[in-house]
Amino acid sequence: MKLQMIDILIIALYLLAMVVIGLVLKKRASKNMDAYFLGGKTLPFYMLGLSNASGQFDISGTMWMVTLAFIYGVKSAWVPWLWPVFNQIFLMAYLSVWLRRSNVLTGAEWIQTRFGKDRGARLSHTIVVIYALIGVLGFLSYGFIGVGKFMEIFFPWNVVSAYVPFDIPAEYVPHAYGIFFTAIATFYVMLGGMLSIVWTDVVQFAIMTVAGIIIAVIAMMKVSPETLAAIVPEGWTSLMPSWTLDMDWTGMLASVNDKIAADQYGLFGIFIMMMLFKGVFNSMAGPAPNYDMQKILSCRSGKEAALMSGSVPVILLVPRYLMIMGFTVLALAFFDQLDLTTQTGAIDFELILPNAINQFVPVGVCGLLLAGLLAAFMSTFASTANAAPAYIVNDIYKKYINPSASNRTMIRASHVVTIAVVVLSVVIGFFVESVNSVLQWITSALWGGYIAANLLKWHWWRFNGNGYFWGMITGIAASMVCPFIFDSYTMVDGHFVERVGEYAGCAPLLPLFYFPLLFAISLAGCVAGTYMAPPVDDATLERFYITVRPWGFWKPVHDKVVARYPQVTANTHFKRDMVNVAVGIVWQMCLTVIPMYIVIREGMPLLTSLLILGITTLVLKKNWYDKMCRDEAEYNRLMKEVE
Repeated sequence: MKLQMIDILIIALYLLAMVVIGLVLKKRASKNMDAYFLGGKTLPFYMLGLSNASGQFDISGTMWMVTLAFIYGVKSAWVPWLWPVFNQIFLMAYLSVWLRRSNVLTGAEWIQTRFGKDRGARLSHTIVVIYALIGVLGFLSYGFIGVGKFMEIFFPWNVVSAYVPFDIPAEYVPHAYGIFFTAIATFYVMLGGMLSIVWTDVVQFAIMTVAGIIIAVIAMMKVSPETLAAIVPEGWTSLMPSWTLDMDWTGMLASVNDKIAADQYGLFGIFIMMMLFKGVFNSMAGPAPNYDMQKILSCRSGKEAALMSGSVPVILLVPRYLMIMGFTVLALAFFDQLDLTTQTGAIDFELILPNAINQFVPVGVCGLLLAGLLAAFMSTFASTANAAPAYIVNDIYKKYINPSASNRTMIRASHVVTIAVVVLSVVIGFFVESVNSVLQWITSALWGGYIAANLLKWHWWRFNGNGYFWGMITGIAASMVCPFIFDSYTMVDGHFVERVGEYAGCAPLLPLFYFPLLFAISLAGCVAGTYMAPPVDDATLERFYITVRPWGFWKPVHDKVVARYPQVTANTHFKRDMVNVAVGIVWQMCLTVIPMYIVIREGMPLLTSLLILGITTLVLKKNWYDKMCRDEAEYNRLMKEVE
């Protein structure tokens, strides 16, 4: 199906609406840096949660997750633990509260509240800014690749070229589309800052929700459970993991077996354990310095920050997985009508989503859906693009170059930085082969260098800025070097083997499998750097302990604080928080699989998931929400007494 005029008009109206929102909010966003980057900390948690959910409902990730669902079925719900998706549960349970209490503008500025202003603190501040920029560039490149590949399906260059005065080589057509749509997203971010992002996200998520429901209904009407059962292998509809994947597509779509081998998910039990091992440490480290952290810092209080993080799975997962599973079922039933073959003759499974839209979605709905998916891309791109100038302008320009800069100067500098970062990410995008390659590097390699230092900063009083700097620098360096070392290896039947001889054509080893090495290197750097410098000064540590109220190894600091403020008690909620995390992960998994079971009409698993969801919701209400409200009231009383 080719786009009709009504589809093109819907897309054009959406793009125009985004620009208008940016223009309308420009004045409010220009008041000061707090208004520009954090919306003045006046937005309610549910709007920020919706915005955060919309930012995670991106084209590139959705393309990847449709591919996963096509190949692995309901078991694909486990694979996003690579991010890990359950980091939102750790944030909900306690970390968002801790982070928001710092009352800062960026993650780099937060460093001062923990490490003070000595040389180590300055070094750690610098490395956070560098890390944030590396991460932002990686995510922007990731989104740029996805939107270009996606839109090329609907706007063939041989049609578009008749209306433009220049020609583009075929291999660069996706990049041209990526540049066009990133330019629009950059424009409204520059105008309206965080306010523009949140309000456009409200529009965007409404579109995505409607589109997701429509796609699910179309799939359920066109494909019966009996038809689906006849075209998928045994175990495709089961969530329960096993030690080995045991999913054989032979006789159905044999090329999928090659994709499974390339993904290296065959030993599914090991894969899940590695994701859980990495994911727990990753989540306990807190959010990376990106749009997720900025949304938390934008909340009105610690309680609202926790509610914002907890609202994200509720808002995001049901409409997103209705869409994902709807497209998956349609693609499976009508696979022979899809064109997934690239110019080299290989099958690119990342093209399932755009081809399925092109083939199965009716006129009008197609325009709505494309507008929604563009909205998803722009939401993610805009939120990430907003994070970069926050770090460069607030943490470099204002701190070291022009401390007396006016708000107007700072916002103008933010505009320049936004454009520069977007241009650089586009240049990087030209050299990236696939969405999955960027995703794997970001989630497993780069974050491997981030986790140790950011885990210790919350929980160990002796940890200082010098240790943070050396932990981060060794981790980042290792994350840059290890891919080159391990590129010559792959995993076959649970063993690491060199990619030579019969294994020469195998995919390089997944970064996930050498994450423990990255973590160990970074942890060693943290400990060595910490004992190379004196502890953080008592005043900074005591102020941080009183303000943030973390649990962990803080006894020496606690004793000093209690000597001055006897009313301060130690945070003994570690067990309670971990129970809530465990229950929350189960709760989140139910929210993931319920829409999947609805679309494929698996009655008993659906009822079981709904029952578990109800039980876990009641447990969280009693053991998380009620106790968090009580803790927030006690905290506010304590801060008034201490002040």
